[in-house]
Amino acid sequence: MSDLFSRSGSACELCTKNSNLAVYAIPPYSDDSTEQSLLICDICTDQINNPQRVEPNHWRCLNDSMWSQVPAVQVVVWRMLTRLTAEGWPRELLDRLYLDDETLAWANAEIAAEKDFLAHKDSNGSPLAAGDTVTLIKDLDVKGTSFVAKRGTSVRNISLVKNNEQQIEGRVNGTQIVILTKFVKRAN
Repeated sequence: MSDLFSRSGSACELCTKNSNLAVYAIPPYSDDSTEQSLLICDICTDQINNPQRVEPNHWRCLNDSMWSQVPAVQVVVWRMLTRLTAEGWPRELLDRLYLDDETLAWANAEIAAEKDFLAHKDSNGSPLAAGDTVTLIKDLDVKGTSFVAKRGTSVRNISLVKNNEQQIEGRVNGTQIVILTKFVKRAN
């Protein structure tokens, strides 16, 4: 860890914040070595690990960190810029960022792993994300209970079933249940 503090100058290697720093092992294949880890702040860590909480303006710091000569930094910069391309400005930075073939393959490793993660969609084909609110489009018998989840019921703060794109979880009548995505529509 002292190597990371030396390399980073005791500041986040992405945004340069110098408090609440921790080691971030770069997924999916990190061996926790200095070469495959970064020293980053709690804000960067939270937003990398929780894409639904990303604040695009925080990542404008990548305009500076993208010039790092450290491959681990380049990988995370490339991944975040790729994740944020819908914002417009990250596309320009990506066009200027150069990664050698080995570093680019490393950066793509997580993107490929994320693509393996299934996309959850409601009955209308709209994408669902953890924390969304959905509405039931039909009455559902809830197995193991004596109640029926009625059509029109709102289910707040859903979670996605990781290995099954056809299932989400949420609370109805105080009971955590699994719901098939074909029976819900995302609330606007």
